[in-house]
Amino acid sequence: MDINVQEVQSFSEKLLDNLEKVIVGKRKVLETTVIGLLSEGHILIEDVPGTGKTMLARSLARSLGCEFSRIQFTPDLLPSDITGTSIFNQQTREFEFRPGPIMGQIVLADEINRATPKTQSALLEAMEENQITADGIVHALPKPFIVIGTQNPIEYEGTFPLPEAQLDRFLLRIQLGYPSVLDEMNILSGQQFSHPIDALETVGNQTELVRIQSEIKKVHVSRPVKRYIVDIMRATRENSDIYLGASPRGSLGLYRTGQALAAIQGRDYVLPDDIKQLSDQVLSHRLIIDPAARMNKLSSSQIIEEILHSLPIPSSVSVRDEIS
Repeated sequence: MDINVQEVQSFSEKLLDNLEKVIVGKRKVLETTVIGLLSEGHILIEDVPGTGKTMLARSLARSLGCEFSRIQFTPDLLPSDITGTSIFNQQTREFEFRPGPIMGQIVLADEINRATPKTQSALLEAMEENQITADGIVHALPKPFIVIGTQNPIEYEGTFPLPEAQLDRFLLRIQLGYPSVLDEMNILSGQQFSHPIDALETVGNQTELVRIQSEIKKVHVSRPVKRYIVDIMRATRENSDIYLGASPRGSLGLYRTGQALAAIQGRDYVLPDDIKQLSDQVLSHRLIIDPAARMNKLSSSQIIEEILHSLPIPSSVSVRDEIS
């Protein structure tokens, strides 16, 4: 299957350049976000308030002309507040479904860990199957559809930790972090009179995005790279510092994001370095660290780094030989 790498690369560059007008000095994070978008996955942004989480979601929607929807999660939020509810129409004498905010294309689930587990679980079907069930009736979600969840890693009072089943449905976890001194000065100058998002242009459309997402799936993944992905997964399941390793959904996550990264960089095949580069963002939130390791202040990122260091990397020659 032939892939139009130039089209994917051009689309990604235009989108990244546009996003940088709002999110200053975070090119690498923006690239990871675009990888998640092209891989048709959901993204969890874990960072302190004020670093641009909401602006990133809004900028992404405006850049692509997608319908943006925001859900502010609070302890009193009900599942029906997310999915929608049926209301009786006295004129037609029938119940009509009023869709909730989940029916958007780019949905910001803000402070997702502030809602109760029952409400959090309302997202599970939507994130996995691109549909919701309300009053026994299935409603398909629009295409494209991506959930960008945010949570504050510092403040835990009044929060409900996300269950493992829901964390596993986020393709990537990213952190924006604080800007550098120069970038923060540029932010001050850029927002002297208005916010850059007010003048942000649309550089793509929904039809183009869906086509690019289909093109990504044509990127070749060789047998040695597939084996490398599986070896990483098995290492997480057999590591003594990890109580619960990554599931096959993690394998598929590395597979899909590796394809997207290769295409963005102008290649129609995945290299082991692509997998290595994305392993932390794809896997860190899927692992449950053993209590003893947690007491020793070992993080999932550190353990993943150790695993990558210990595993042999397939040679680029063997990858290219299979392609040719």
